[in-house]
Amino acid sequence: MSSGDTLNPAERLRLLQDEYLVPGAGQRAERVSKSTEPGTPIRLAVFDHMRESVGEVVALAASMRENQAPSTAPPAKADSIYRWLVEETDHLDAARQQARDVVIYRQGLEHAIVMGDSKVIRRHSCPNCVTWGLIWDRVHEEVVCLNRHCADDDGQHTTWTLKQLAEDHIARRNNRAARAT
Repeated sequence: MSSGDTLNPAERLRLLQDEYLVPGAGQRAERVSKSTEPGTPIRLAVFDHMRESVGEVVALAASMRENQAPSTAPPAKADSIYRWLVEETDHLDAARQQARDVVIYRQGLEHAIVMGDSKVIRRHSCPNCVTWGLIWDRVHEEVVCLNRHCADDDGQHTTWTLKQLAEDHIARRNNRAARAT
């Protein structure tokens, strides 16, 4: 299932919970017990990813408020966590709002990759050479630019983290918005 370009991070998190957390009929969870006990009823890697994502957002809200408790409790539904973060940090300066948006965007990319949709990376241009040759390297868990002109002198491809890709994307989006006004 492709997450598509129209899904935001909250929708991807909801899809993870609704479609990817519990194995479908005829599918197995990734960790299977060799004992007589039944295997896990959920995909633990997806569960761990979701728990870490929500935890990071809650910690970010607290850190951005100078370690004061958020004005409202985090929502019970995981897919509402990003709306809650925006509401909790909407009063902050533009630089901290941009940092918040980078985390939200990066997590959206991570959600898509966990769902098996690494094509979300191809929708971005390389932050260095601005060409459309990016791919997701599953083994090293990094973004790779395949443009040979972007490689270093030894021929090694330029690599990016998802955070760097998100920072570049959000900065470009904000620059376009500033120029449009």
